[in-house]
Amino acid sequence: MSSFCITGGRIWDGSRFMEGNLFWDDGGRIQALGDVASPGKAGPLTETGALGKAARLADYVFDAAGALVCPGLVDVHTHFKGISTDLYGMQAEMACFPFGVTAAADCGAEFGSRKELDNMMVKNVVFAAVPIRNNTADLTAAEENVQKFGDKTIGLKVYFDHEVADTVPLKQVCQYARRLGLKVMVHCSDQSSVSMADTLNVLSKGDILTHMYHGGPCCGAVDDFSSLQKARERGIILDTGCAGYVHTDFAVLKKAVEQGVLPDTISSDITKLSAYVRGGRYGLTLCMSMFKTLGVPEEKILRAVTLDAAAALGQNWGHLSVGGPADITVLRYGNQPYSLTDREGNTMEDRKGYECVLTVSGGQIVYRSL
Repeated sequence: MSSFCITGGRIWDGSRFMEGNLFWDDGGRIQALGDVASPGKAGPLTETGALGKAARLADYVFDAAGALVCPGLVDVHTHFKGISTDLYGMQAEMACFPFGVTAAADCGAEFGSRKELDNMMVKNVVFAAVPIRNNTADLTAAEENVQKFGDKTIGLKVYFDHEVADTVPLKQVCQYARRLGLKVMVHCSDQSSVSMADTLNVLSKGDILTHMYHGGPCCGAVDDFSSLQKARERGIILDTGCAGYVHTDFAVLKKAVEQGVLPDTISSDITKLSAYVRGGRYGLTLCMSMFKTLGVPEEKILRAVTLDAAAALGQNWGHLSVGGPADITVLRYGNQPYSLTDREGNTMEDRKGYECVLTVSGGQIVYRSL
């Protein structure tokens, strides 16, 4: 049973930056947060100046000078071993903790059980898989998947690839989801034969379109991203689902960012085929690095992997507060190079990138790079 203090870092609490320290006790709850020179800014302990004493009295002190101290990151698109298909599923903690992720959604859940999810240290929810056969949604299979995971199921996942002829199966899924009070996540890709505009027109507020920067004849650039912008105005959540280079066309991505068409959430779509392989050390931190390279403001990047990502999943994650759980990530931006080349031969690379140096889940250190 130990107490901890992170000192010297620039703190992102989920919605704003502050300077100072962060202290949590052996109960895994944050006891002090913020600048001791500003009494009352972050709770009763800072009012008494106790945070400075806490740093000296803590059993362990982590020096985060020059680093970002953030809430545990939230990855809205992952694939976990035993929950997603064996082809893609990766052991949950390895898919998350080394990249600063403490909470995630499995997108395509069809195996395992609620018990397996409960046994994961990573906080989690799922989008249950909905098979499409002969251009018809298999709602019987969807119901079985929803029942497997109980209240961990927050939505349904449907794949829009070359096997889908039109929006009929998506309409079936959306109608079914509305009856159950669930979200819908649509995987669209460069193999889709349905336009992005038609796909988005079926979705409702709170639904998620993932792989928003895919290429091909039905990508968002076809109408100069008008359909994406209109969808956001209707409350549809636009997610990157980067997948390294597999579902991201870097020419489309760069053009969209130049025009200010930014994602609501940045996610990895990490699988056992991508982690530590694509780009060198692929995970959510590398996805963040791509947007940093393109000049997206750091505040926007951080919101897209903390508070906004949690909101997209309807969960109370992605923020730091006194009395709240000690789910914490420390990131450094610097000597973490990456290089990715998409299917069209476009390259994204940088000598700098985000690196996770410390991950804390429920007050317990679960990853440390040094």
